[in-house]
Amino acid sequence: STIVPSEKFARLCRQHNNVNVLCLGEEQAAEAPALVKIWLETEFEGGRHATRVGKISACEQSACSTTC
Repeated sequence: STIVPSEKFARLCRQHNNVNVLCLGEEQAAEAPALVKIWLETEFEGGRHATRVGKISACEQSACSTTC
């Protein structure tokens, strides 16, 4: 996981990667409400990003089927 350092990254991680977990550090306590709001309200763009997310998902499924 990666800590989301700014509003820009909160938005991009949803738009481009469709992430379902938001990681915030203690040093972001003051910004946390704004970052969470942006992250929750941003939708996945799909399109060219969906291809990459699909490839990542396939790798996850493959790895899980051999180790789970």
